[in-house]
Amino acid sequence: MPERRAGAADAEAGPPGKVDLHCHTNASDNTFGAADVVRQAAEAGVAALAITDHDTTAAVEEASRLGRSLGVEIVPGIEISAYDYERKRRAHILGLFIDPAHPALAALCDPIVERRTRLSYEMTERLAAAGYDIAWDDVLRYAGPGGAAFKQHIMHALVDRGYANHLFGELYRRLFSRGENGEPGIAHLPMRYVDARDAIRAVLDAGGIPVLAHPGQLRNFEAIPEWVDCGLQGLEVLHPSHSEEDLSRAAQAAAEYGLLVTGGSDFHGGYGDARWPLGSMDAGAESLATLRERALRNAGAR
Repeated sequence: MPERRAGAADAEAGPPGKVDLHCHTNASDNTFGAADVVRQAAEAGVAALAITDHDTTAAVEEASRLGRSLGVEIVPGIEISAYDYERKRRAHILGLFIDPAHPALAALCDPIVERRTRLSYEMTERLAAAGYDIAWDDVLRYAGPGGAAFKQHIMHALVDRGYANHLFGELYRRLFSRGENGEPGIAHLPMRYVDARDAIRAVLDAGGIPVLAHPGQLRNFEAIPEWVDCGLQGLEVLHPSHSEEDLSRAAQAAAEYGLLVTGGSDFHGGYGDARWPLGSMDAGAESLATLRERALRNAGAR
């Protein structure tokens, strides 16, 4: 998918440079910390960057401090790991322009972080019992300030031990497979997520804009009308995982339901796809200005 480039309307609507509204740090599942991410954003010509770590806002303050010194506007955000229990599909809800310290976010997300880390510990124990030379301390070496240990961290430790040359190759698929086409991997343990509706409400409570992330990737299009009814306000149209068909369908859904359009690189550093660096998906300054206006309206309604 080609990069979206800012046009004349964008230049009038906000600061020059790219607008990337989906990015992670090592507070969740990126190999780079907040400072490195913001520096890379500045070098890539990103004028505004949303820090949207999974289920934590731990990196927002550090990113904001450095962003001010480097001329990168940091949009406080989060990506909540949720679930569509009616259709039995995962769903990711972005919160943009949130109050990162709002208790509604911690109340919903802290248990997710605890569950994820507990499951990662159990996965590591399973691997050790199966003969892999891996210990929990090896995994924790890669966990960042968000307090969560992810499958990526387990796999990183296995690569260190020489079991694989790549993080997401055959070994990853064999160990962590969910079992859609056969038996699940020995390190697969099902994760319980929060209801997508609860994630949307928590973002609203925190004064933010709830946005459905990469609906094409997780096949969430059918749920959009219901989630609009409970407060969904935006749709991530531009995303590296989206095919041209996904992009078109997302744009049509945004127009049909009056949703704000966002986009971002979903940057994960060494845990992501090198073809999609920071700024490779540019939502545009006009989108940023519209989101900012909505955020002010949401704050006034609280």
